Amino acid sequence: MSRPAADQPVLITEAEPSLAEQHEARRRKYILMMSTRVVCLIVAACVYQVKWLMALFAIAAVALPWMAVIVANDRPAKRGFTVPFFHRQRSARRLERGAEADRPQLPPAPRDAQVVIDAEE
Repeated sequence: MSRPAADQPVLITEAEPSLAEQHEARRRKYILMMSTRVVCLIVAACVYQVKWLMALFAIAAVALPWMAVIVANDRPAKRGFTVPFFHRQRSARRLERGAEADRPQLPPAPRDAQVVIDAEE
């Protein structure tokens, strides 16, 4: 069951994933690419009668280790999703529409009750 967008928590940090999570993600990518290389080598051996197809898979098998090392040592990509930061205009519009009308509000303070906070006292 999904929650409405208004109920989503507000992200207050732009911290990256932990180093352990980053390492695990890079490790999975490396294993996937090297597994694809093994498949390319096997397919190249199976289709040796069709020279251009064999060459295509052989070139892929040669290039994949280099690409796997580059991907495994690269920083994680920046997040592409939008983050639900707090926006004053949107909150004001929700108040105008009455989205928060069911919440009890404090009565206005009397005009003669002025509170002065003095740090020297």
